[in-house]
Amino acid sequence: MIDPTGEIVACYDKIHMFDVDLGAGESYRESNNYRPGESAVLVDLPWGRMGLTICYDLRFPSLYRALAEAGADFLAIPAAFTKITGEAHWHILTRARAIETGSYVLAAAQGGMHENGRETYGHSIVIDPWGNVVAEGGAEPGVIMAEIDPALVASARSRIPSLQHGRRFELSAPGDRGRLRLVDKAS
Repeated sequence: MIDPTGEIVACYDKIHMFDVDLGAGESYRESNNYRPGESAVLVDLPWGRMGLTICYDLRFPSLYRALAEAGADFLAIPAAFTKITGEAHWHILTRARAIETGSYVLAAAQGGMHENGRETYGHSIVIDPWGNVVAEGGAEPGVIMAEIDPALVASARSRIPSLQHGRRFELSAPGDRGRLRLVDKAS
């Protein structure tokens, strides 16, 4: 994150590496070239607090819940989803992260055919805390703009206060008849 004076005020290293085989010869191994980050990052902006994430992190809702519980009003998710996974999951996952955290999602996304033959989905998107898409691009290069009302974060979170109602729990082992034993957060 770079401030208006050009100073770097926060850096985030992607926590979840995209190491997958999608079939039809499409395979990715980010861990061959990168080490995963170990820390979630928040940065204060003039209009609220932003949680920084990258691409494949989108598939790990616990990261976004932790950022929201730590005060993130906005979630940045720059991404380069493949065309196949983007068509199937991009809108659903970005909307889910906005809804479950009551946060704005700001997701710039690469789209189109790349020199190495890889095709990315694109569809940069801005989603409000209630899950409404307020701006969206396509697969072609471009700029999207959206009007953002930071007060919608508090409104959405007061209407559905799931961040306050989360409880820790233990998962039972096979043979425990499939019961989950809830443990109070204070424990």
